[in-house]
Formats: sequence, structure tokens, C-alpha cells
Amino acid sequence: MSEKKKSPLKKFWKMIGPGLVTGASDDDPSGIATYSQAGAAFGLTTLWTAIVAFPLMAAIQQMCARIGLVTSEGLTGTLKKHYPKPILYLMLLFSFPAIVMNIGADIAAMGAVGNLLFPVIDASFFSVFFTLLLIFLIIYLPYRKIVATLKYLCIVMLVYFVVPFLYKQDLMAILKATFIPTIKFDKEFIAILVGILGTTISPYLFFWQTSVEVEETKSKKTHVVIDKKIISEMKTDVDFGMTFSALVMYFIILATGTVLYNGNIHQINTVEEAAMALKPLAGNLAYLLFAVGIISTGLIAIPVLGGSLSYIFSETFGWEEGLDKKFHEAKGFYFIIAISLLLGLSLNYVGISPIKALIYTAILYGVTAPVLIGIILHISNNKKIMGIYVNGIWMNILGFAALVIMLVAAILLFLV
Repeated sequence: MSEKKKSPLKKFWKMIGPGLVTGASDDDPSGIATYSQAGAAFGLTTLWTAIVAFPLMAAIQQMCARIGLVTSEGLTGTLKKHYPKPILYLMLLFSFPAIVMNIGADIAAMGAVGNLLFPVIDASFFSVFFTLLLIFLIIYLPYRKIVATLKYLCIVMLVYFVVPFLYKQDLMAILKATFIPTIKFDKEFIAILVGILGTTISPYLFFWQTSVEVEETKSKKTHVVIDKKIISEMKTDVDFGMTFSALVMYFIILATGTVLYNGNIHQINTVEEAAMALKPLAGNLAYLLFAVGIISTGLIAIPVLGGSLSYIFSETFGWEEGLDKKFHEAKGFYFIIAISLLLGLSLNYVGISPIKALIYTAILYGVTAPVLIGIILHISNNKKIMGIYVNGIWMNILGFAALVIMLVAAILLFLV
């Protein structure tokens, strides 16, 4: 079928890729646990955070994608070339444990939900199964198939758009909570806000987005010249992905903020608790959809987490890298992915609970995110690096807003 005869929907689906996968991976099982606790503890009060988070997420991810397209290097490679080495090693030091703990929490959640769906099979079996399955697929599938698989897995996440409407809703209350922000100056509410920010504007996504844009360009058979059309398509892709991410976040808060909050269930520590709590209150279908969605988000997010860490290491030490390469061509790159997933799995057996892993991850992300956002802003406004593709005024406004908000969140993280 020629390009002219393709339907607009097919053309759009072909164009989107890295941005959608990045957006979907932002709503990983650990993120779902945070959103579920926000809804259970405070009802609809935090719905407005999805509206606020969207432009900030989109702005930062667009900057990262543009850096990758213009420089043909990942964020780590750009840092290595233009900034002092101590900054690079500091990012590596903070990123490695945070990403591994995030992977561990996600694997544990997938295992627990697998056990909920099939109680006769132990959760640890599912955790091991999903870990080995992901390592195998990441190593043996070429980049194009990985992206295509992750894109179609994103469709499964649409189940979260359905779950809230399996329960009676108050439309006026929803609209009020969405567009009129409410802030409570108490420890628990501030902690939830910090958690939401930490899981939506996560440093690992910065590294992934930059590197995967380079990967996307390399995967095309012909040499790609970066022009305004390419940049425009990238913006559409990223905006679509971040919109998708914000909507999933919104509907999870909506579901738990009505079903669980109104059912007097105000404490949710894990995603499996959220799924189980939905069952008697909203019915078997809501429970099943919520659980299946968790496994799908894990299958999307864990390759992104492992891949981002591998890009960081490979670019730092000058190894061959890329999901488009075969195992023997980039052994170090794939070893890091495998090791990160196996280390994440091992957290389930060394006494670190998924909840503690999430707390430690949030602290490390909270510390590194403001620094990285500041560096991304500096790179994006540096004409020697970006040429004519430096930030516009609105991109800078949103970027600096994200920097200030994440900086305040990082400070509050230690004060609350």
C-alpha cells in the first residue's frame, strides 16, 4: 500500500513510537501504586496533578528527544563530551541503584498480580518468569520489533479508561477536582504530591528518550537529515505519549478516588492491594482489567528502565550500544540490561520490600531530577550544541517551571 493510500490513522500510528513508549512506561506498576494510594487516601483531590504534570513532562521529554536528534548522541554521551566528568559519574552513581530498585518493585508487583489472577501459582514463579521472558525478548528481538510490541502493549493500558465507569460517578465533583487545585499542607498529602512528581518526571525517562531517538534514526535504512518536519513529528509523538501517560494517571486516580475512597479504603501500599480492593466494590471486571493493565505496564516499563541504564553505562565507558545490534555486537550493553533485571528480581529475596524500594527510588529521583533538568535546559539553549534548534520561550518557561517544582519537591522530600 502506498503512502498516499494509507489512512490518516495508519500514517499516525506509523509515525508515533519512542514518545508513546516513553509515556506508557511512565505509568509503571510502581507509579500505579502511587496513583492508587493518592486516590484511596484523598479521593478526587489530586486529579488536578495530571493537568499540571502533562505540560512539564512533555516539555522535558521534547528537549531530550531534540538533543538526541540533533547531536545523534544519548544524554550521557552529550554530558560526557560537554560537561565535567564528576557530573557524569554522579549521575551514574545515583541512577544505578534508583533504576534497579524501580525494576525490583515493578517485577514484584507483576509477580503478585500474576498470583492474584492464578492463585495456585506462587508469586515468585511469576516474577522469575517475567524477568527471564523480558531478558530473552530484549536480547533476541530487533529494535523495530521491540518498539512495535511495546506500542501494541500500550493499547492494553486503555483498560484504565474503562475501570472508573464501571462505578457510578459524580460528574460535577470530577470537574471541580480536575480544574480547581486543592493543596493540603500536611505531611501525608505533601508526600503524595512528591511521589506523583517523582513518578511522572523520572530521570530514567530523560536518558531513554534521548537515546531511543538516536536509535530510531539509526534504524531507518536511509540517512535522515534533521529538519523542521522531523522535529515536528517528534513533538507530535512526544505530546501524544505524554498525553496518554497523563490520562492513564488521571483515570487511575479517578477509579481509586471514587471506588476505594468512597468504600472507606484509604491505605493502599501495593498495586495488588488496589486490584483486590476494587473486586468487591466495583465488580470482577474492574478487578480483572486493573490487574491485566498492571502486567502490561510492567512489560512496557521494565525494558525502558533496563535500557536507559544500559545506555548510561555504554555511553559512559564507550561500549557498543543499541537495541538494533545483535548480542555478539554489543555484549556489554545487553549484559547491563540482564544484570539490572536480575538484580531487581533479587531484591525480592534479600529483605528489601517493594514499598521500601519505591521510597528509596523516590529519594534518589528527587535528588537527581532537578540537577538533570538544569543540565537539559543548559544543553537545549546552547547554540554550539543545538544550532538553530535551541529552546523557544515557551519551552524554557515550562522547563524552568519543572526545575523549580522538582527542586521544591526534593527539598520537601527531606523536610516532611
